[in-house]
Amino acid sequence: MTQEEKYMKAAIREAKKAYALEEVPIGCVIVQNDRIIARGYNRRNTEGNTLAHAELTAIKKASKKTGDWRLEDCTMYVTLEPCCHYGKTPPCTQIIIERGIEKVYIGSYDPNPKVNGGGIKQLKDAGIEVVTEVLKEECDALNPVFFHYIEKKEPYVVLKYAMTADGKIATRTGASKWITGEAARKRVQYSRKIYSGIMVGIGTVLADDPMLTCRLENAQNPVRIICDSSLRIPLDSNIVKTAKEVPTIIACTVAKEDKGNLKKDLTIKEKIEKLQQAGCEVLPIGRTKTGVDLKELMKLLGEKGIDSILLEGGSSLNYSALQAGIVSKVETYIAPKIFGGELAKTPVGGIGVEEPGQAFFLKNPKITQIEQDILMEWEVGTCSRES
Repeated sequence: MTQEEKYMKAAIREAKKAYALEEVPIGCVIVQNDRIIARGYNRRNTEGNTLAHAELTAIKKASKKTGDWRLEDCTMYVTLEPCCHYGKTPPCTQIIIERGIEKVYIGSYDPNPKVNGGGIKQLKDAGIEVVTEVLKEECDALNPVFFHYIEKKEPYVVLKYAMTADGKIATRTGASKWITGEAARKRVQYSRKIYSGIMVGIGTVLADDPMLTCRLENAQNPVRIICDSSLRIPLDSNIVKTAKEVPTIIACTVAKEDKGNLKKDLTIKEKIEKLQQAGCEVLPIGRTKTGVDLKELMKLLGEKGIDSILLEGGSSLNYSALQAGIVSKVETYIAPKIFGGELAKTPVGGIGVEEPGQAFFLKNPKITQIEQDILMEWEVGTCSRES
């Protein structure tokens, strides 16, 4: 490992502290005479301070350490390209230039159109030596949601499911509580805390009548997104009854088609009105062979500022999501149990592929043991099978 990589590793560790606080994970260290004299990570939301950027925090600490506001003999290592646009406060690039830092090592480029190489250019134009792409893959991996949303303007979707060692998500009777242990289920609650939305299909609502909230203390609930082509969601379901307290979006196709009755005594228009009165947002979406057009849905949710979604199935929606190419990551919780049974459901349903070569390919596996259970995480490689 080179010296540059060693110091960037230290900046990455700082960024992970920001991630633990649900901040955008950016870390920074400042080096003088081959020694780290200051560290910083993004704490803007935590402190309610627009100046609490990783770079500015490290600069403040470095000046206190050296007793000089000028840092002319110092080098900065930062995981993400410094911001260069003006808002309520000056950009980080201006402060770096003013303090006289001689050299800046950067891990990731900032894809935000307001930056997008502009920060690097400003530093170079000021005579600062800039070295880019230091441990770039590791730095990029810190911000998958941020990069995905900025570049595509659509949510980063994580497909999550729990299954037994023989690949079952429920018994042959449909019973599924509980497959994994308490520690794994608590980890799922953390995921609900950090992602903007949580999405399920109507089958899950009808079978389990879930709340889809985050049960961690003082946590904000994700926006609940229900894929319900025909508006079958019961008005007395937990989702509908709590829609005024927890933001809820019901994506359907009948609102667009506007034909037929849901029941003999309730028209589509009346059902929509009752759902809206209960606090739900009914979102008309185009239809595909398998139901709600998930690609169109992602675009609309991105426009609403939802940058990430935890997809909690069930199996039909999981397949449709993979088929539509909207899934970026898969999280599989595996319990040391065997259910057996040909009729017991597996995590991904649908029609499936015909040949092994048509599989949805995953890459970059990560394995974590959570007490008796195992969490396997993958990035999605080849995904969409739609023509």
